[in-house]
Amino acid sequence: MTNRIKDIVINTLYKGWATLNEVSFLYKTKNEIWVAQKRESYNRGDGATALLYNKEKQTIILNKQFRISTFLNDNNSGFMIETCAGMLDNDQPEQCIIREIEEETGYKVDHVTKLFEAYSSPGALTEKLHYFMAEYTDAMKITNGGGVDSENEDIEVLEIKFSEALEMVKNGKIVDLKTIALLQYAQINTIL
Repeated sequence: MTNRIKDIVINTLYKGWATLNEVSFLYKTKNEIWVAQKRESYNRGDGATALLYNKEKQTIILNKQFRISTFLNDNNSGFMIETCAGMLDNDQPEQCIIREIEEETGYKVDHVTKLFEAYSSPGALTEKLHYFMAEYTDAMKITNGGGVDSENEDIEVLEIKFSEALEMVKNGKIVDLKTIALLQYAQINTIL
């Protein structure tokens, strides 16, 4: 690929919680023509997400929290139902998601199974997510979860039947891509 892109110029438009860059470059098409392109690229770092499941009870743990970007784009309540997730913050993906599971859901898991890595929105985001699953039991619940106060997290922890979650995808109550991917993975591989 390096022979199809050249003259990359990155101009930082905004740096805050994440970085918004304007990237100008020359790209060689399949017809061998060099074309000038300009794109915005949003870099917030990579992350990890996990589906917590209980085989015996046929349940999963999901989070419900407010997401301003969805509110601004036709989600009237702004609340999303989704799997536990977080930014890597210089941790390894496994360390990150084990920490996030405890902070967000209140469950302490010692082991997670890595499934795959994927880009959620490669047209504009640099973020790559690491996808995991972890089995939980009631005995693993050590706190109420809900997130970290210093990060202003306000998370409602939901334990629901796996079959109900699949129905929530069908009826539009779950519209988060990472959550849908993990639920479908669990369904296809008959995890639950």
